[in-house]
Amino acid sequence: MKAVAFLLSLVLLAPHAGAALPVPPAPQLDARAWLLIDTASGLPLAEKNADASIEPASLTKLMTAYLTFSAVKEGRLKLDQILPVSEKAWKAEGSRMFLDPRKPAKVDDLIKGMIVQSGNDACIVLAEAIAGSEEGFAAMMNAMAKRLGMTGTHYVNSTGLPDPTHVTTARDLARLSTALIRSFPEFYKIYAMKDFRYNGITQPNRNRLLFIDPSVDGVKTGHTDSAGYCLIASAKRDQRRLLSVVLGTNSDRARAMESQNLLNYGFQFFETVRLYPGNQAVSTLRLYKGDTSEAKAGFLSDFYVTVPRGSGNRIQAQVISQQPLLAPLRRGQRIATLRLSIDGKHLADYPLAALENVAVAGLIGRTWDNMLLMFE
Repeated sequence: MKAVAFLLSLVLLAPHAGAALPVPPAPQLDARAWLLIDTASGLPLAEKNADASIEPASLTKLMTAYLTFSAVKEGRLKLDQILPVSEKAWKAEGSRMFLDPRKPAKVDDLIKGMIVQSGNDACIVLAEAIAGSEEGFAAMMNAMAKRLGMTGTHYVNSTGLPDPTHVTTARDLARLSTALIRSFPEFYKIYAMKDFRYNGITQPNRNRLLFIDPSVDGVKTGHTDSAGYCLIASAKRDQRRLLSVVLGTNSDRARAMESQNLLNYGFQFFETVRLYPGNQAVSTLRLYKGDTSEAKAGFLSDFYVTVPRGSGNRIQAQVISQQPLLAPLRRGQRIATLRLSIDGKHLADYPLAALENVAVAGLIGRTWDNMLLMFE
């Protein structure tokens, strides 16, 4: 097999066509670990210790919410469903929504109590309803983490109460948060609620950025003595969404300010452009032994890339295909690589997939292509 490169000419309608701004070093935060990503491209814009194993504290509740939203979406749980409050939930330590064991709670209220009030009691009630027990729910959490590619994560409870084996990473948390925002927009809006009242008690959302930055619309705080103060924050400005993960600061105020610093850095010095819409051919490649002689290569969904602000209109792309390319092909199968550069400097490589299934040709077609390949 030999690699064959096809040079593509790209004309990008970049929002900033002037000279690229010089990108200063990312801010250095007073935190144990952090990560800033653009959720459209998934590219990291700043990071430190992003793959280090850390205690997630109440950031755990993002996975509890993800599984709860899935259960509602699939009809296994209903928003108006009334759930009993177990003794275990009632006696939960840490932050609570103050459930009453004598008063069953509605799923809709439990979701808001889990998100806005960070209620450990709400998490346990939901976990027991979905999996029968919190232990069974933890197994579901780990299975979903694996499915989402969270390779550095292991859960033992639904709340984030400390346990030596209950761990995750900043990168895994960013992956989970992005999946939650994309998959459940109807529920994600709850993360912007500034307070919630239940059982006669009003509690504010602990995410300070909701009160000081109108572009921030989520997502979750966490804190224990051992984990420090943590915050995952997401902001949307001019249709562009960034997500910051800041772990292990020394105060509530610090986690908000450091998250704000990261978000401002990303919005000021980077831009994100859509290079190709999903299911549109980036290149058409020669195909042998198929019922067609060409294969369309592209992305199955819209493809975005994040670059220094002002350089989006200078992206160059090169398609590198392994030849000879042989049928059969299945949709989604990797058949080439897209290599991006700016001003001759290599940026990144991305896999290109077959956009259509291609069957094997008949005997005559295969014989003819075998003859052609002898001279290639």
